[in-house]
Amino acid sequence: MRHSPRAKWQLRLMNVSFVVLFLVAVGLLQWLAREYHLQFDWTQARRHSLSPASVAVIERLKEPLKITAFASSRGETRRVIQDMVTRYQKYKPDIQIEFVNPDTAPEKARAAGILGEGELVLEYGDAKENLPPTQINEENFTNALTRLGHRGERWVIFLSGHGERSPDKQANFDLSTWAAQMRKRGFKTKTLSLGEHPQIPQNTTVLVIAGPRTRLLPGEVKEIQNHLDRGGNLLWLHDPGPLYGLEPLAESLGIEFLPGVIVDPFSAKLVGDDTAIVAGTYGRHPIVRNFFDVTLFPHTGGISLNTPEGWQGSTLIDTRESSWLETGPLGGKMQFDKGRDIRGPLNLAVALAHDNEEKREQRVVVFSGGDFLANSYIANASNLDLGMSLVNWL
Repeated sequence: MRHSPRAKWQLRLMNVSFVVLFLVAVGLLQWLAREYHLQFDWTQARRHSLSPASVAVIERLKEPLKITAFASSRGETRRVIQDMVTRYQKYKPDIQIEFVNPDTAPEKARAAGILGEGELVLEYGDAKENLPPTQINEENFTNALTRLGHRGERWVIFLSGHGERSPDKQANFDLSTWAAQMRKRGFKTKTLSLGEHPQIPQNTTVLVIAGPRTRLLPGEVKEIQNHLDRGGNLLWLHDPGPLYGLEPLAESLGIEFLPGVIVDPFSAKLVGDDTAIVAGTYGRHPIVRNFFDVTLFPHTGGISLNTPEGWQGSTLIDTRESSWLETGPLGGKMQFDKGRDIRGPLNLAVALAHDNEEKREQRVVVFSGGDFLANSYIANASNLDLGMSLVNWL
């Protein structure tokens, strides 16, 4: 087919126009990439992007954020941490990250309260928080930033005056190791005797009842109930045995503490103690959602929950089917007695939540034993991580 001179000229003009437009488009794309650093995330599950909730949190932080990552140069830990932080730096360029090798700088690691390879120290203004390596993911990192952004003081008040576990004393039974880690992460801890100061302070973030060993007065129990009625949060670490006057509190929460102490032959093979429960599977609650390591629960009981109306109840930790509640004497060779003992699986801990009149979620956690956070046991397995996850959620 032959083209006229006019048609040839039009075809040549179209080719030239196409080349010019193509070059302009390429130049425009290069300029956009240089000026705005656009990156499109087409990976499965958008693993290079942040959720809208995370973006909203990071954009509310107006001051610089400093991250110190305690990770050796071996392995993939540094790369994993850097990849996650880079996602946040896209929205907040003034995030600074420094890597410290805990093997070559042990003094700096000790001063920062570092307990494991890959732990992060986040500093925002005058607030500081450690993020354990087992919690390094977008959800936990964003939650930590949310807490850092709220400058208000967070008071964890421990009930005292009845032989409770103390956040200040150093006995094996007490909770001073856990409390010290809380203070390093920006929490403030204090004991409160209702016999001396009959009202729980309004600025109490969490009230902790940790294993009283003498009976509470009716007025003290009523003030604890008032704290709940006002929308206050509660952590109740009940050791197997009497309730010491706290029966009305258990009833209002739909809690029944089952008689006896849990024994588990499987756990006994691991730790040499029938009454020390090794937990390796957890519920779906945010407190334990990202837990994969084992935790150790010495001398614990079982809980039955009848969730009160208007609340949402969740099981945090169950025992194995091989376990049971031993209602007879402990010691020697124990065996399940049908008709008297209660066969597992059994609930070790439950969480309750509901929205109060202030549109803020009220939160309660109840454990059937407090030894797992005691000075003697908190360094075992992931017990400290669980303790920090507890107080963070509450």
